[in-house]
Amino acid sequence: MKYLPLVWANLMRHKRRTLLTTASVALALFLFASLRSVVTTLEAGANVGSESRMIVQSAKAIVFFVPRSYKERLAAVPGVAAVTWADWFGGVYQEPKNFFASFAADAESYLEMYKTDLALPADQKATFLRERTACIVGKHLMDKFGWHLGQNVTLKGTIFQGDWTFTIRGVFTAIDPAFSEDALIFHYAVIYERFPQWVNPGWYVLRLTNPALAPQVAAAVDSMFKNSTDPTKTGTERAFNANFMTMWGNVSFLMDSIGMAVVFAILLIAANAMMLSARERVNEVGILKTVGFTDRHLFGLVIAEASAIALVGAVVGLGAAKAIYRPSGFSAMGFLPGFDVTGRTLLTGMGIAGALALASGLWPCRRRGFPLSRR
Repeated sequence: MKYLPLVWANLMRHKRRTLLTTASVALALFLFASLRSVVTTLEAGANVGSESRMIVQSAKAIVFFVPRSYKERLAAVPGVAAVTWADWFGGVYQEPKNFFASFAADAESYLEMYKTDLALPADQKATFLRERTACIVGKHLMDKFGWHLGQNVTLKGTIFQGDWTFTIRGVFTAIDPAFSEDALIFHYAVIYERFPQWVNPGWYVLRLTNPALAPQVAAAVDSMFKNSTDPTKTGTERAFNANFMTMWGNVSFLMDSIGMAVVFAILLIAANAMMLSARERVNEVGILKTVGFTDRHLFGLVIAEASAIALVGAVVGLGAAKAIYRPSGFSAMGFLPGFDVTGRTLLTGMGIAGALALASGLWPCRRRGFPLSRR
């Protein structure tokens, strides 16, 4: 503790340099936490879904429809307890930047299928099911646009062209945070009435009587339609979500690479700042050695200065990331539901800060000639 005034005096020798270096470390670790959280959120999203639910999609690609006539045949497959379906609508609100997830679904069976995942008040559910042009909206989306129950919302169709007006009759909340509240769901019949000649479900959802039957059900469904003009690909909901995430490419490698590149760049900045500080104190170091300071004492002082800069920067940068994203409800327009900085990311960031302090202090110490092995 008796050396702390000396460390503090050295840090305050150039206040602007210390402040800018600390801010650089904070920015680097804020970016690291943000990029790493994209990866952890995608990984969490890939694990969302029930093993007792299965997704039936087109074997060609997810963008192709599955015929409506498949519903009865799917319901008759042994092990299938219930069937529902939905389709991606892809509308925007007022202008292209207001894009969010919007689905056309077989409303009653869809809500029954997901009653353990989405909470919707009973009176709002009844009103939604009763009105053909009604819709339900996630709470976060409601808050984002300042909508209210009973309001008419017009979406501009991107896949299904034209203006589509819906009345908000319900607000749902996600029981599982990884489920998006940035979504709007309306009756599939609305699209079918306007495009009866070619509109079909985008995918079917099956609820199984027993999750252990998943392999048999998948094999039975796919073999049933194997030789048809619209073959299917069936898997568990969790596997479907995991496959959907792979459409982003190798995001994990990309985000981690960018994050570490940023940290390395800041390491060079911090090391340069510490070398400048050490170079300016050549005479001071000579005086300290003369009065009895050993090389290890001097090494400890430099590392203490580097640690103060790195750790304060880490607390500011990581703390800002933790404080901003979750409370603000950030979800990248619904593509990253439940976005948050995890405890593991914070610990990794603190570890990087510690390594940054050691690395940025070690090089100037070696340059000034007081290695650990000498006294």
